[in-house]
Amino acid sequence: MKNIFHNIGVWFGDLTEVFCNEFKIVGHDVGVMLFFFALPLLYPITYTLIYNPEVVDQVPVAIIDNDRSADSRQFVRDASAAPAVDVVGYAANLNEARQWMNEGKVFGILRIPSDYASKIATGQQATIEFYADMSLLLRYRALLAALTDLQLKQTADITLRRVNTAGIESAGIAKMPIDSHHSFLGDPEQGFASFVMPGIVILILQQSMVLGIALIGGTSRERRARNRGYDPMMIDRAAPSAAVWGKALCYVVLYIPMTIYVTTCIPEMFNLPHYGSATQYLPFLFPMLLASAFLGQALLPVMKERESAFIIVVFTSVVFLFTSGLTWPRYAMNELWTWFGNLIPATWGVEGFIRINSNAATLAESSHPFIAMWILTAIYFLLAWWALAKLTPRHPRLAN
Repeated sequence: MKNIFHNIGVWFGDLTEVFCNEFKIVGHDVGVMLFFFALPLLYPITYTLIYNPEVVDQVPVAIIDNDRSADSRQFVRDASAAPAVDVVGYAANLNEARQWMNEGKVFGILRIPSDYASKIATGQQATIEFYADMSLLLRYRALLAALTDLQLKQTADITLRRVNTAGIESAGIAKMPIDSHHSFLGDPEQGFASFVMPGIVILILQQSMVLGIALIGGTSRERRARNRGYDPMMIDRAAPSAAVWGKALCYVVLYIPMTIYVTTCIPEMFNLPHYGSATQYLPFLFPMLLASAFLGQALLPVMKERESAFIIVVFTSVVFLFTSGLTWPRYAMNELWTWFGNLIPATWGVEGFIRINSNAATLAESSHPFIAMWILTAIYFLLAWWALAKLTPRHPRLAN
């Protein structure tokens, strides 16, 4: 019994020693400090400033009016009144309008056919052609939404005019039979920053932590290469499990202020829609931080040198952004990418945090991603323990 308590005491002593030593390592490495602190501090501000203003308006549009009627002119006036549309001029034909688009003068073309007014007058269905530059989907979405609203307004006005022409009592027919309103849950302003930033900040937390850990591991491998397998800055006599936990807890403690900053301060600074507080965010994101700390340590076997961290982690950033579901819905991915995304802590962190931050969900309502992150924590702890046990020579007393 004494041996059991003694071993437990030794294990916690090792954990505490590694925990404190890791703070020293982080504090003496400027590169790690930049990734652990400067990157989470500055990246959210930079991204949010880039995405402001959140909505696209006054998109330049060219008009090709082959009808030149009162109806076509009214349509152009109504289109130019929309906040998203800026009519810059009339083109003689489609070739001239496409030339303007190629030169970047316009990003949309509205072509009104010569029979527009006559079809309206005879009760037929009129058609207006819309051409859009698809280089930026935000512009296309803004123009399409504006033209859809304009179509509904024109339909109501033309219907009312036809009713009056037919001599029918128009009371109660001045509006469409069914009215429609857009309601964007979690993003009432339809802003791009409000949509993408809640997910981006979670990815920043994971990637900056993994990058910093990889930098520490690569630097340690370089020191061992110079010192015949010995790293004077590491506590090699500690048990692998205690060393892995000690390092992970150090990283998590360092990232708690960063987590509060990106989840509460950034939305307040830029007036982004958000619900909840740090008391809700931290319990949910704690397993993601812990899983990320173990993930970074599990990747250390491939970090042969300091620069390896940049190549591997920067390359995976785009992949992790894709698998998180921010750029493409996860339910529309094939099974391979879905399963790969399930192995990334930030994937579940993004999903659950958006539920809490944007839709006021509780921790219980986000239990599925919460449990998934704890499962990943266990998996990556085992991988990190195995990696450290295989990589680092141990003291004989604690070799197993």
